[in-house]
Amino acid sequence: MNNAVRERREERGLTQGELAAHVGVTRQSINAIERGRYDPSLELALKLAGEFDCAVEDLFWLE
Repeated sequence: MNNAVRERREERGLTQGELAAHVGVTRQSINAIERGRYDPSLELALKLAGEFDCAVEDLFWLE
């Protein structure tokens, strides 16, 4: 699954650790999501979309 988490995070000026704290996961989880090594749960995807004030589909999509 492709994602735009890194781009959105950088636009907001957040570190991986700060974003992780906002959505209740570890920095390593955010790193794995950004690298495409981990697909988040629906709950986490919704939290990330809420953090960036966008739709889940704007953050995650299938090729």
